[in-house]
Amino acid sequence: MILDFNTAAIVAIACWATGSLLHLFALRTPALKLPAVVMTLGGSAVMAGFIAIYWSALGRPPLRTLGETRLWYAALIPLVGFLVESRWEIRWLKYYCMALAAFFLGINMLHPDVFDKTLMPALQSPWFIPHVVVYLVGYVLLAASSLTALHNVYLELRSKKNENGASVSHYLALLGFVFLTFGLIFGALWAKEAWGHYWTWDPKETWAFLSWLAYLGYLHAFRYKIENRKLQWYLALAFVVLLVCWFGVNYLPSAQNSVHTYQQS
Repeated sequence: MILDFNTAAIVAIACWATGSLLHLFALRTPALKLPAVVMTLGGSAVMAGFIAIYWSALGRPPLRTLGETRLWYAALIPLVGFLVESRWEIRWLKYYCMALAAFFLGINMLHPDVFDKTLMPALQSPWFIPHVVVYLVGYVLLAASSLTALHNVYLELRSKKNENGASVSHYLALLGFVFLTFGLIFGALWAKEAWGHYWTWDPKETWAFLSWLAYLGYLHAFRYKIENRKLQWYLALAFVVLLVCWFGVNYLPSAQNSVHTYQQS
């Protein structure tokens, strides 16, 4: 399975890299635009196919470990870049999204996951899949929001106006916040079924709540018309809280006895 993953990851990265080059050449040769789209979407299709095969081989959804969640992230985030391009005609974001997807696949190649069919009883819940998938979609959207915000800050530092970019980062953050909210709700329902209570202030739960509060704070700041540059900096840095929630919390001493340590490989 590790060998199959390495093959799928290399093919996906090659598709994204080739598609990116074709997109650049398509600026002068429009006929290359369709092959560019096919190649870049093909990278996500390869990862989606691998996830489906992996799911079938394991007999469970590949959502148990950090490495498995990175597979979903790599398959989903390039699609956000294309959706933004289709909706707002912002072309640069897809390149960053594909690079981020390749980065996560690279981590998995350097640190192979534990390919284990075991699914502990707490994860054998109907809330397990929607909880994790909803969170992953939220993380993908908020990563794209942060990338867009960083780009907006860069343009402002160069005294270039980019009102469209600010709108994109805001709408991505808003949509991502909605998914975070549903993730919290599904997680509470799952905890009630698995452990008999909705909330225990477990380290993972605490950081999930802090990340939700971070983006709630952004929405309040937006509502009160805080200066745009400050809002963009806020969005750019808020994603750090999500990264701590997703990866960093597992390395905290207080998380060693967490009920969520199953997410570690």
